[in-house]
Amino acid sequence: MKPFARPLAAAALLACLIAAPARAQEVKAGDLVITQAWSRATPGGAKIAGGYLTIENKGTAPDRLIGGSAEVSDKIQVHEMAVNNGVMTMRRLDKGLTIEPGKMIKLAPGGYHLMLMDLKSPLKQGDKVPVTLEFEKAGKVKLSLDVQGVGAPGPSGSGGHMDMKDHSGMKK
Repeated sequence: MKPFARPLAAAALLACLIAAPARAQEVKAGDLVITQAWSRATPGGAKIAGGYLTIENKGTAPDRLIGGSAEVSDKIQVHEMAVNNGVMTMRRLDKGLTIEPGKMIKLAPGGYHLMLMDLKSPLKQGDKVPVTLEFEKAGKVKLSLDVQGVGAPGPSGSGGHMDMKDHSGMKK
């Protein structure tokens, strides 16, 4: 082995090991590609949790996220949080969330998100929570939410800046 080859191989191996945790699960369903699925740990007694992910529509027709289910909660709804006239509001999207062809939608704290309603047990950091999302065209899609810390801004340290304690105090 040449003198420079061993350090170069070691550096390449180290780069792969460091990058591995950053690679999130990618789930394909029809024309949709779902990545960066995560949630936050919940304090004991919490009855709701948020779910966040990115959905890309690589097709030529729109699809719609209409809800979902999980063993850890009674139901999953699609919600939107927004600030209107200085007041933060949250509402259920009764007709779901449309993902237009060629577009990407990010469900993140402070915007569109999943609401896991009536939790049966707390979400703990490090857990992988299996959920089934339901789309109008792609149908039912199984994936897991990677549970981050209570105040985590995102799966890789990026994203919104809203704490779960702010969200859990809102009325359903």
